[in-house]
Amino acid sequence: MPMIIGIDHGYYAIKTRNCSFPAGITAYAHQPYTDKNVLEFGGRFFVCGSGRQPIQRDKTQSENYYLLTLAALAKEITARSAPTECNITIAAGLPLTSFGRDKQAFIQYLRPSPQPVEFCFEGVPYKLTIDAVQLYPQGYAALLTEPDLLTDEPSLLLMDIGGWTVDLMRIDNGSPAADTCHSLELGMIRCVDDVREQVRRETGLSLTDAQIEQMLAGQPCSLGDNVKAIVKRQGRAYTERLLSAVMEAGFDLQAMPVVMLGGGASVVNRHLRPTDGLCRVVALLDDRLNAIGYERALAQLSRRAGNG
Repeated sequence: MPMIIGIDHGYYAIKTRNCSFPAGITAYAHQPYTDKNVLEFGGRFFVCGSGRQPIQRDKTQSENYYLLTLAALAKEITARSAPTECNITIAAGLPLTSFGRDKQAFIQYLRPSPQPVEFCFEGVPYKLTIDAVQLYPQGYAALLTEPDLLTDEPSLLLMDIGGWTVDLMRIDNGSPAADTCHSLELGMIRCVDDVREQVRRETGLSLTDAQIEQMLAGQPCSLGDNVKAIVKRQGRAYTERLLSAVMEAGFDLQAMPVVMLGGGASVVNRHLRPTDGLCRVVALLDDRLNAIGYERALAQLSRRAGNG
C-alpha cells in the first residue's frame, strides 16, 4: 500500500502531519554552503522555508509549490523514519470556493509525468512514486480531527485563518453549506504587514516577520515595551477588522458558534474580548490540522474501499 501523506499548501507555511515550515523558496545557481533545507532537483538547488514568496492566487502558475511539496514529502518521510524510496498518495486540499474549478489542474500539478520523481533533500537522495493525489475542502477536513464539534452543534461557522485568505463556511448538522462559502483576503500576511508598517512609523524600527509573529503570539522578544504595545494594539485592530468583515459576509457571530483554525487562529483568539459578544469560540491552534484531516479523510476512504 502507498504511504498517505497529507500536505496543506498554505500561502504562509507548508504543513504536514509532523512538520510546518515557511512557504518561502530561494533558487541558487550553485550548491549553497549548507545542506540544511536544501532541495536539489533537475540539476538546480533551492533553499526551502526561507522568507516569504509573492502571493500566487493560482499556485500552479510557477513550480514553487511543487518544489515545496517535494521538500514537505522529504521532511515527513524523515519524521516517520520511512524509506526514501517508496510509493505515496498525496492528500491535499483547496478552498471550497474554488474546489471544483481548480481541482483537476492541482492534481496534475502535484503529480506530473513521468514517475517516479528523483531528488535530494539535505543531501539525502529520494526516489518517490506518487501513485495518486486526492483533494479535500480546506477547513472542513480539519474537523475530522475533532468529530465531536460536528455533533454537538446544529450550526457553526468554520473560520480557517490562513496566510493570505480567511475561508468561511457554515456547517449545518455536520455537513458544509456550500452556498455559504466565502474567502476573505484578510489572512495573517495582512496583519503582519500592518504591524511592520505601524512600528516603522512610530519608532523607525524595521521588524522581521519572525519578531512580529513572536509578539503577536505573546511570546518573549527582546524589544521595548513601546514596540510590544504597538504590536498588541495592531493585533486587536486586525481582530476587530476581521470580525467586522465576517459579520458583513452574513454570519452572525453572536448567534452561531465559531470554530477557528489555521495559522492565525492563535493570534485572533488571543485578541478577542468579552465585549465582542461572540456566542462561543472553539480555537483549534495546531496549524497542521488541515494536513492531518486530509490524511484521515483519505484513510477512511481507503478503508471503506477495502471493506467493499
